[in-house]
Amino acid sequence: MSNKILVSGIKPTGRLHFGNYFGAMRQNIELANSGEYESYVFLADYHALTSVKNGDELRTQTLEAAASYIACGLDIDKAILFRQSSVPEVTELTWIFNNLVTMPYLMRAHAFKDNEAKNKDVNVGLFDYPVLMASDILMYNADVVPVGADQKQHIEYTRDIAGYYNRAFGVEQFKEPKELIVDGVAVIPGIDGQKMSKSYNNHIELFCSDEDLKKRVMSIVTDSATSEEKKNPDENNIYKIHKLFLNEEGDKSLRAKFENGGYSYKDAKEELLSTIMKWREGKKEKYNELISNPEKIIKILEEGGRKAKARAEVTMKMVRHQVGLQ
Repeated sequence: MSNKILVSGIKPTGRLHFGNYFGAMRQNIELANSGEYESYVFLADYHALTSVKNGDELRTQTLEAAASYIACGLDIDKAILFRQSSVPEVTELTWIFNNLVTMPYLMRAHAFKDNEAKNKDVNVGLFDYPVLMASDILMYNADVVPVGADQKQHIEYTRDIAGYYNRAFGVEQFKEPKELIVDGVAVIPGIDGQKMSKSYNNHIELFCSDEDLKKRVMSIVTDSATSEEKKNPDENNIYKIHKLFLNEEGDKSLRAKFENGGYSYKDAKEELLSTIMKWREGKKEKYNELISNPEKIIKILEEGGRKAKARAEVTMKMVRHQVGLQ
Protein backbone atom coordinates (compact mmCIF):
# COMPACT_ATOMS: atom_id res chain seq x y z
CA MET A 1 0.00 0.00 0.00
CA SER A 2 1.19 3.50 -0.82
CA ASN A 3 2.55 5.62 2.00
CA LYS A 4 0.69 8.64 0.60
CA ILE A 5 -2.42 9.27 2.64
CA LEU A 6 -5.74 10.55 1.31
CA VAL A 7 -8.62 11.68 3.53
CA SER A 8 -12.10 12.51 2.28
CA GLY A 9 -15.43 12.90 4.01
CA ILE A 10 -19.08 13.43 3.23
CA LYS A 11 -21.78 14.78 5.54
CA PRO A 12 -24.73 12.39 5.85
CA THR A 13 -27.52 14.95 5.80
CA GLY A 14 -30.27 13.42 3.68
CA ARG A 15 -30.12 10.98 0.79
CA LEU A 16 -27.27 11.61 -1.60
CA HIS A 17 -27.95 13.13 -5.01
CA PHE A 18 -26.12 13.62 -8.28
CA GLY A 19 -24.70 16.93 -7.05
CA ASN A 20 -22.93 14.95 -4.30
CA TYR A 21 -21.88 12.25 -6.76
CA PHE A 22 -20.37 14.39 -9.51
CA GLY A 23 -19.16 17.05 -7.08
CA ALA A 24 -17.23 14.73 -4.78
CA MET A 25 -18.15 11.05 -4.55
CA ARG A 26 -17.03 9.95 -8.00
CA GLN A 27 -13.59 11.51 -7.61
CA ASN A 28 -13.21 10.16 -4.06
CA ILE A 29 -14.10 6.65 -5.22
CA GLU A 30 -11.76 6.76 -8.23
CA LEU A 31 -8.86 8.03 -6.10
CA ALA A 32 -9.46 5.51 -3.32
CA ASN A 33 -9.79 2.62 -5.78
CA SER A 34 -6.62 3.64 -7.67
CA GLY A 35 -4.40 1.99 -5.08
CA GLU A 36 -2.15 5.07 -5.11
CA TYR A 37 -3.12 6.07 -1.58
CA GLU A 38 -3.86 4.78 1.87
CA SER A 39 -7.43 6.10 1.82
CA TYR A 40 -9.63 7.14 4.72
CA VAL A 41 -13.23 7.84 3.67
CA PHE A 42 -15.45 8.95 6.54
CA LEU A 43 -19.11 9.79 7.07
CA ALA A 44 -19.03 13.10 8.91
CA ASP A 45 -21.74 12.45 11.49
CA TYR A 46 -20.23 14.87 14.06
CA HIS A 47 -20.36 17.59 11.38
CA ALA A 48 -23.96 16.63 10.58
CA LEU A 49 -24.99 17.53 14.14
CA THR A 50 -24.75 21.22 13.19
CA SER A 51 -28.04 20.75 11.31
CA VAL A 52 -29.54 17.31 12.08
CA LYS A 53 -31.36 17.22 15.43
CA ASN A 54 -32.88 13.74 15.31
CA GLY A 55 -30.97 10.62 16.33
CA ASP A 56 -32.94 8.11 14.23
CA GLU A 57 -32.64 10.38 11.20
CA LEU A 58 -28.86 10.70 11.56
CA ARG A 59 -28.42 6.93 12.03
CA THR A 60 -30.50 6.22 8.91
CA GLN A 61 -28.78 8.86 6.79
CA THR A 62 -25.34 7.60 7.81
CA LEU A 63 -26.21 4.06 6.66
CA GLU A 64 -27.73 5.42 3.43
CA ALA A 65 -24.57 7.41 2.68
CA ALA A 66 -22.38 4.36 3.30
CA ALA A 67 -24.61 2.19 1.10
CA SER A 68 -24.46 4.84 -1.65
CA TYR A 69 -20.65 4.89 -1.58
CA ILE A 70 -20.42 1.09 -1.78
CA ALA A 71 -23.13 0.83 -4.47
CA CYS A 72 -21.32 3.48 -6.53
CA GLY A 73 -18.20 1.35 -6.54
CA LEU A 74 -16.02 2.15 -3.50
CA ASP A 75 -13.73 -0.83 -3.00
CA ILE A 76 -13.69 -1.41 0.76
CA ASP A 77 -10.59 -3.58 0.37
CA LYS A 78 -8.73 -0.47 -0.84
CA ALA A 79 -10.31 2.19 1.37
CA ILE A 80 -11.10 2.50 5.07
CA LEU A 81 -14.79 3.50 5.24
CA PHE A 82 -15.93 4.59 8.70
CA ARG A 83 -18.11 6.82 10.83
CA GLN A 84 -16.36 9.98 12.00
CA SER A 85 -17.80 9.33 15.48
CA SER A 86 -15.98 5.97 15.65
CA VAL A 87 -12.89 8.12 16.27
CA PRO A 88 -13.83 10.39 19.20
CA GLU A 89 -10.17 11.42 19.33
CA VAL A 90 -10.99 13.99 16.62
CA THR A 91 -13.09 15.95 19.10
CA GLU A 92 -10.23 15.84 21.63
CA LEU A 93 -7.80 17.13 19.01
CA THR A 94 -10.31 19.82 18.05
CA TRP A 95 -10.31 21.12 21.65
CA ILE A 96 -6.52 21.29 21.62
CA PHE A 97 -6.58 23.17 18.28
CA ASN A 98 -9.32 25.50 19.59
CA ASN A 99 -6.77 26.90 22.02
CA LEU A 100 -4.48 27.88 19.14
CA VAL A 101 -6.96 29.72 16.89
CA THR A 102 -8.72 33.02 17.50
CA MET A 103 -12.35 34.00 17.03
CA PRO A 104 -11.59 36.70 14.40
CA TYR A 105 -9.69 34.06 12.41
CA LEU A 106 -12.69 31.68 12.41
CA MET A 107 -15.06 34.55 11.61
CA ARG A 108 -13.39 34.81 8.20
CA ALA A 109 -14.60 31.31 7.24
CA HIS A 110 -17.00 31.28 4.28
CA ALA A 111 -19.56 28.99 5.95
CA PHE A 112 -19.79 31.25 8.99
CA LYS A 113 -19.98 34.46 6.93
CA ASP A 114 -22.61 33.00 4.57
CA ASN A 115 -24.85 31.92 7.42
CA GLU A 116 -24.36 35.16 9.33
CA ALA A 117 -25.25 37.13 6.18
CA LYS A 118 -28.57 35.26 6.07
CA ASN A 119 -29.22 36.48 9.64
CA LYS A 120 -29.14 32.92 10.94
CA ASP A 121 -28.25 32.07 14.51
CA VAL A 122 -24.91 30.36 13.99
CA ASN A 123 -24.35 27.57 16.49
CA VAL A 124 -20.89 27.02 17.95
CA GLY A 125 -20.55 23.76 16.02
CA LEU A 126 -20.90 25.54 12.70
CA PHE A 127 -18.56 28.32 13.85
CA ASP A 128 -15.97 25.71 14.86
CA TYR A 129 -16.51 23.54 11.75
CA PRO A 130 -13.13 24.37 10.13
CA VAL A 131 -11.28 23.26 13.27
CA LEU A 132 -13.05 19.90 13.45
CA MET A 133 -12.34 19.46 9.74
CA ALA A 134 -8.66 20.19 10.38
CA SER A 135 -8.69 17.48 13.05
CA ASP A 136 -10.28 15.01 10.65
CA ILE A 137 -7.48 15.61 8.16
CA LEU A 138 -4.44 16.03 10.41
CA MET A 139 -5.33 13.05 12.62
CA TYR A 140 -4.34 10.68 9.81
CA ASN A 141 -1.41 12.82 8.58
CA ALA A 142 -3.07 13.30 5.20
CA ASP A 143 -0.98 14.23 2.18
CA VAL A 144 -3.95 15.09 -0.03
CA VAL A 145 -7.63 15.94 0.43
CA PRO A 146 -9.93 15.90 -2.61
CA VAL A 147 -12.32 18.88 -2.42
CA GLY A 148 -14.41 21.08 -4.67
CA ALA A 149 -13.04 24.51 -5.48
CA ASP A 150 -15.54 26.03 -2.99
CA GLN A 151 -13.90 24.08 -0.13
CA LYS A 152 -10.35 25.13 -0.81
CA GLN A 153 -10.45 27.50 2.17
CA HIS A 154 -11.01 24.58 4.56
CA ILE A 155 -7.69 23.05 3.50
CA GLU A 156 -5.98 26.43 3.87
CA TYR A 157 -7.33 26.55 7.44
CA THR A 158 -6.04 23.03 8.02
CA ARG A 159 -2.54 24.00 6.87
CA ASP A 160 -2.63 27.09 9.09
CA ILE A 161 -3.69 25.07 12.13
CA ALA A 162 -0.96 22.46 11.50
CA GLY A 163 1.56 25.32 11.44
CA TYR A 164 0.13 26.96 14.59
CA TYR A 165 0.46 23.68 16.49
CA ASN A 166 3.95 22.84 15.27
CA ARG A 167 5.27 26.31 16.13
CA ALA A 168 3.49 26.51 19.49
CA PHE A 169 4.95 23.23 20.73
CA GLY A 170 8.23 23.30 18.82
CA VAL A 171 7.57 20.03 16.98
CA GLU A 172 7.03 18.77 13.44
CA GLN A 173 3.97 16.73 14.38
CA PHE A 174 1.60 17.65 11.56
CA LYS A 175 2.44 17.93 7.87
CA GLU A 176 0.53 20.46 5.81
CA PRO A 177 -1.81 18.68 3.39
CA LYS A 178 -2.53 19.73 -0.18
CA GLU A 179 -5.99 20.10 -1.62
CA LEU A 180 -6.72 17.96 -4.66
CA ILE A 181 -9.17 19.90 -6.81
CA VAL A 182 -10.34 17.87 -9.78
CA ASP A 183 -10.35 19.96 -12.95
CA GLY A 184 -13.59 20.29 -14.86
CA VAL A 185 -15.91 19.83 -11.88
CA ALA A 186 -17.97 22.97 -12.00
CA VAL A 187 -21.15 23.66 -10.03
CA ILE A 188 -23.59 20.78 -10.62
CA PRO A 189 -26.92 22.29 -11.75
CA GLY A 190 -30.25 21.22 -10.31
CA ILE A 191 -33.54 20.86 -12.17
CA ASP A 192 -34.12 24.64 -11.89
CA GLY A 193 -30.62 25.63 -13.06
CA GLN A 194 -29.38 26.70 -9.61
CA LYS A 195 -26.70 24.65 -7.82
CA MET A 196 -28.14 21.20 -7.08
CA SER A 197 -29.03 21.17 -3.39
CA LYS A 198 -31.53 19.54 -1.06
CA SER A 199 -32.18 22.96 0.46
CA TYR A 200 -33.47 24.19 -2.92
CA ASN A 201 -35.40 20.94 -3.49
CA ASN A 202 -33.97 20.91 -7.02
CA HIS A 203 -31.96 17.71 -6.62
CA ILE A 204 -32.17 14.27 -8.22
CA GLU A 205 -31.46 11.50 -5.70
CA LEU A 206 -29.08 8.75 -6.77
CA PHE A 207 -31.36 5.91 -5.78
CA CYS A 208 -34.89 7.31 -5.63
CA SER A 209 -37.79 5.30 -7.09
CA ASP A 210 -38.07 5.10 -10.89
CA GLU A 211 -41.30 7.12 -10.64
CA ASP A 212 -39.66 9.93 -8.69
CA LEU A 213 -36.68 9.93 -11.04
CA LYS A 214 -38.98 10.36 -14.05
CA LYS A 215 -40.94 13.13 -12.29
CA ARG A 216 -37.74 15.03 -11.46
CA VAL A 217 -36.20 14.73 -14.91
CA MET A 218 -39.42 15.71 -16.67
CA SER A 219 -39.68 18.83 -14.49
CA ILE A 220 -36.27 20.24 -15.51
CA VAL A 221 -36.82 23.93 -16.28
CA THR A 222 -36.46 24.91 -19.94
CA ASP A 223 -37.13 27.97 -22.08
CA SER A 224 -39.94 28.17 -24.65
CA ALA A 225 -37.91 27.14 -27.73
CA THR A 226 -39.77 24.83 -30.12
CA SER A 227 -38.39 21.46 -31.17
CA GLU A 228 -37.37 22.86 -34.60
CA GLU A 229 -35.33 25.70 -33.15
CA LYS A 230 -31.58 25.45 -32.62
CA LYS A 231 -30.57 25.67 -28.97
CA ASN A 232 -27.40 26.71 -27.14
CA PRO A 233 -26.39 23.67 -25.08
CA ASP A 234 -24.20 25.77 -22.76
CA GLU A 235 -27.29 27.63 -21.56
CA ASN A 236 -29.50 24.56 -21.30
CA ASN A 237 -30.21 22.77 -18.00
CA ILE A 238 -30.91 19.41 -19.63
CA TYR A 239 -27.60 19.43 -21.47
CA LYS A 240 -25.63 20.59 -18.42
CA ILE A 241 -26.91 17.64 -16.38
CA HIS A 242 -26.77 15.07 -19.19
CA LYS A 243 -23.17 15.78 -20.21
CA LEU A 244 -21.94 14.76 -16.74
CA PHE A 245 -22.77 11.13 -17.58
CA LEU A 246 -21.15 11.14 -21.03
CA ASN A 247 -17.70 10.52 -22.44
CA GLU A 248 -16.20 12.96 -24.96
CA GLU A 249 -17.83 11.27 -27.94
CA GLY A 250 -21.26 11.12 -26.29
CA ASP A 251 -20.99 14.78 -25.27
CA LYS A 252 -20.13 15.80 -28.83
CA SER A 253 -23.13 13.91 -30.17
CA LEU A 254 -25.48 15.46 -27.60
CA ARG A 255 -24.22 18.99 -28.30
CA ALA A 256 -24.90 18.49 -32.01
CA LYS A 257 -28.53 17.53 -31.32
CA PHE A 258 -29.12 20.79 -29.46
CA GLU A 259 -27.23 22.91 -31.98
CA ASN A 260 -28.73 21.43 -35.13
CA GLY A 261 -32.38 21.85 -34.18
CA GLY A 262 -35.17 19.30 -34.54
CA TYR A 263 -34.58 18.07 -30.98
CA SER A 264 -37.51 18.66 -28.64
CA TYR A 265 -37.14 19.18 -24.92
CA LYS A 266 -39.39 16.15 -24.39
CA ASP A 267 -36.97 14.01 -26.43
CA ALA A 268 -34.00 15.52 -24.55
CA LYS A 269 -35.55 14.73 -21.16
CA GLU A 270 -36.48 11.18 -22.16
CA GLU A 271 -32.94 10.58 -23.42
CA LEU A 272 -31.49 11.91 -20.14
CA LEU A 273 -33.88 9.68 -18.18
CA SER A 274 -32.69 6.69 -20.21
CA THR A 275 -29.04 7.59 -19.53
CA ILE A 276 -29.63 7.84 -15.76
CA MET A 277 -31.57 4.56 -15.71
CA LYS A 278 -28.66 2.88 -17.48
CA TRP A 279 -26.18 4.43 -15.01
CA ARG A 280 -28.26 3.03 -12.12
CA GLU A 281 -28.28 -0.54 -13.48
CA GLY A 282 -26.67 -2.80 -10.91
CA LYS A 283 -25.96 0.11 -8.55
CA LYS A 284 -29.58 0.57 -7.42
CA GLU A 285 -29.96 -3.18 -6.79
CA LYS A 286 -26.73 -3.16 -4.74
CA TYR A 287 -27.93 -0.12 -2.77
CA ASN A 288 -31.34 -1.68 -2.05
CA GLU A 289 -29.71 -4.96 -1.00
CA LEU A 290 -27.47 -3.13 1.50
CA ILE A 291 -30.29 -0.98 2.89
CA SER A 292 -32.36 -4.16 3.37
CA ASN A 293 -29.46 -5.67 5.34
CA PRO A 294 -28.17 -2.81 7.51
CA GLU A 295 -26.08 -5.22 9.60
CA LYS A 296 -23.78 -5.62 6.55
CA ILE A 297 -23.19 -1.85 6.40
CA ILE A 298 -22.69 -1.62 10.17
CA LYS A 299 -20.09 -4.41 10.06
CA ILE A 300 -18.13 -2.60 7.30
CA LEU A 301 -18.26 0.71 9.19
CA GLU A 302 -17.23 -0.88 12.49
CA GLU A 303 -14.26 -2.60 10.85
CA GLY A 304 -13.23 0.69 9.19
CA GLY A 305 -13.73 2.49 12.50
CA ARG A 306 -11.35 0.12 14.29
CA LYS A 307 -8.61 0.74 11.71
CA ALA A 308 -9.08 4.53 11.75
CA LYS A 309 -9.17 4.65 15.55
CA ALA A 310 -5.95 2.62 15.81
CA ARG A 311 -4.24 5.22 13.62
CA ALA A 312 -5.76 8.09 15.63
CA GLU A 313 -4.60 6.64 18.94
CA VAL A 314 -0.98 6.72 17.73
CA THR A 315 -1.35 10.41 16.79
CA MET A 316 -3.05 11.36 20.06
CA LYS A 317 -0.52 9.57 22.24
CA MET A 318 2.17 11.87 20.78
CA VAL A 319 -0.05 14.97 20.94
CA ARG A 320 -1.05 14.44 24.57
CA HIS A 321 2.60 14.13 25.54
CA GLN A 322 3.61 17.21 23.51
CA VAL A 323 0.95 19.46 25.07
CA GLY A 324 1.48 18.12 28.62
CA LEU A 325 -1.69 16.07 29.12
CA GLN A 326 0.40 12.95 29.71
